[in-house]
Amino acid sequence: MSKQRRAARRSAAGYRTSLLWRIVTRGAEFVDRRIGWDRLPVLPGLLTLLGLRVRLRQKNLHDAGRLPSVNLPDPAPPSESHKVNRTADGSHNDLDEPRMGMAGTRFGRNIPLDRIAATTPEEVLSRPNPREVSRALLTRDGLTAAESVNSLVAAWLQFMVRDWFSHGTSPTERPWEVPLMDDDPWPEHPMRIMRTPDDPTRDPKAPAGTPDTRVNVSSHWWDASQIYGSNETEQRLMRTGESGKVHLWDDEQSPFPSDPSRDPSRVPGFWLGLAMMQNLFAREHNAICDHLHGAYPSWNDEELFQRARLVNAALLAKIHTVEWTPAVISHPTTVTALRANWWGLAGERVHQLFGRISKSEVISGIPGGTTDHYGVPYALTEEFVAVYRMHPLVRDEWHLRSADDDATLRHCTLRDISGPGALKVLETTGMADLLYSFGTLHPGLVTLHNFPRFLQEFERPDGHLQDLAATDILRCRELGVPRYNEFRRLLRLKPAGSFAELTANPAWAEEIERLYDGDIEKVDLMVGLYAEKLPAGFAFSDTAFRVFVLMASRRLNSDRFFTEYYTPEVYSKAGMAWIDDNSMITVLLRHHPELRTALAGLTNAFLPWHTAGGR
Repeated sequence: MSKQRRAARRSAAGYRTSLLWRIVTRGAEFVDRRIGWDRLPVLPGLLTLLGLRVRLRQKNLHDAGRLPSVNLPDPAPPSESHKVNRTADGSHNDLDEPRMGMAGTRFGRNIPLDRIAATTPEEVLSRPNPREVSRALLTRDGLTAAESVNSLVAAWLQFMVRDWFSHGTSPTERPWEVPLMDDDPWPEHPMRIMRTPDDPTRDPKAPAGTPDTRVNVSSHWWDASQIYGSNETEQRLMRTGESGKVHLWDDEQSPFPSDPSRDPSRVPGFWLGLAMMQNLFAREHNAICDHLHGAYPSWNDEELFQRARLVNAALLAKIHTVEWTPAVISHPTTVTALRANWWGLAGERVHQLFGRISKSEVISGIPGGTTDHYGVPYALTEEFVAVYRMHPLVRDEWHLRSADDDATLRHCTLRDISGPGALKVLETTGMADLLYSFGTLHPGLVTLHNFPRFLQEFERPDGHLQDLAATDILRCRELGVPRYNEFRRLLRLKPAGSFAELTANPAWAEEIERLYDGDIEKVDLMVGLYAEKLPAGFAFSDTAFRVFVLMASRRLNSDRFFTEYYTPEVYSKAGMAWIDDNSMITVLLRHHPELRTALAGLTNAFLPWHTAGGR
């Protein structure tokens, strides 16, 4: 593709639609407002979602990188290897704009930059303050379970989040000071919540009123950086230097070195579920290396590592697209839509027999199609981060059991399996038993009054006590994400006209109205998302789903390694076959064949597994 055509894709005028799609888009918004996409039969509902995605691409992609900036991260000089290898920091994915999406670049927005909410202390700490919201509306009295899925859903999501985004380590100076009620049992008054790090690329001479921006310290791309690292130093530490492989956790040089500063188990957010996924897909990387070595015995360590990394990252993206997401939003229309993202409406069978039969992403899916940024440089967004705040998925109580006979091994709390404590569980409990336990336990539903209690009094590895529910509320305010009603308006959705309209639960409506002093416009985004009536089969809200409709496709559309470079010439023929032929179930069984009975007959590893002995 010529530079001129690629430039056109990035300009504001670069995203144009045909007359037919303009008609479909207008019709989709009309039908969605009047009826709702989820109340339509599958095909009309699918056409409605396709039209809504076009409108979201037109109206809800905004580049914070165009605001004044200094000290931008410098990509390495271009080299031939960049054409066929992912870089450690995500640079050179776009060969014309090598900085795009690399670690250290800004988050984008799904709202116009001039509609970013004020982030003054008065706004961030306004009544009800984040701690009041946490106590009154988020505290879990008992688990409200998402019974259609298993707890690998929660482990997988955090595993993906560790790949996609991080705002970095919060500074200890100038914490937010949240005033507390006299009866609040929190040990320190006021509660202190550390700030999100400032944007090091923000121009100090930027005009007054320039919206706040933050950078993503991870690569923005779907490149498995949670396994391979976001810079060359991290990547070198993970590699063995032999046969393309990475260190496993039972190696002498495990990812848990004796140096505490390099110990991931001491990074806030580390827990057993994340460790399990890291372990599983490090093993998968090495299995891919063995497979590629068998197919291409002349390849050296570097070639094997780079191809295996591409294949593993693509397999993760495939599993998330056609397995994890359809499990948590299992409405028939969304299941069809998500599978179409990968294989197109032509379907998996046609893909297996003939490959791509059309240039259209609708017919043949996004992978292998045309790279397209839809007129805006690619970046993950603050709104995307906000709607992925799904801590209610995590249970407080964990009953660990044997995969052989379902016998109880131990009872754990979330505190027992978090931070360094997770390593003790890993040392004493077999990985197959842990996977089995997660596969047969339900996660929580993403709803009000269902936030894990242990995360409301979470002790970080540094000893700092943190209420993550209050922190989640504060982060949305601090990062300028609009309140619930304004968020819906900016997505062209009808705002809630009353508290009774906000939620189908009358008791919740009264609680929210009382807490927000009767002002529906003050309701925080997360509260509204958790209070909404869910579409059939959904574990989270329809409002959050609108951001996923846009960004789930964009993560694939913008990445040349999923589009124009998703070819046997780049991945290898054997690598492409590995992606096509595998799923979460085959990955689990390859490394833990003793799970075969628990997974027998299942088509999706994120659905509840069979218990041993049929109990």
